[in-house]
Amino acid sequence: MLYVQQSLTPDEELIHIGSFHWMYTVKAVLKAVYGLLGCVGVLVASVYFLDHFWGYISRTPYVFHSENIFGKIRELHPGVRIGAFLVFLMGLLGFAEMMVIRATTEIAVTTSRIIYKRGLVARYVGEMSVDRIESINVLQTVWGRVFGYGRLLIHGMGVGEVILPPIANPITFRKAIEKARTT
Repeated sequence: MLYVQQSLTPDEELIHIGSFHWMYTVKAVLKAVYGLLGCVGVLVASVYFLDHFWGYISRTPYVFHSENIFGKIRELHPGVRIGAFLVFLMGLLGFAEMMVIRATTEIAVTTSRIIYKRGLVARYVGEMSVDRIESINVLQTVWGRVFGYGRLLIHGMGVGEVILPPIANPITFRKAIEKARTT
């Protein structure tokens, strides 16, 4: 909450701090797991294909010099191994992207405004005065209702709007905004 604390005015108080739900971290970890499973799937499918079907295509069976799976993977074409590594790398990059977003996002309600800051080097800051808020929409999927997370779409007077990422307890966050509006 470094940005939020730095941007507070002397007469402004912090009312509520929003945070990402644990489900966001689960989705990030699943991206890494899917990358790993995809990598293993490409390697195992390539070995299985060469072992069982290559002879039907080329009329000469493909002969591995090794009996164990790791030796067979080492004998695969480098393009297949690089492709499998790229699948793993894509999953890992998806995980890293989501974790960087989680680490660099700050969401807070103060007595006079809503602050949504995202980014580390390139920074996006969405601020809206609480007395200029026209409506607050809570967007929750079925899973969001079951596990207690959702997004908030905050419309300001005129054309301004702030769309928050999936946060834990969006109803509590909306109540904090309503509390800030009444004080």
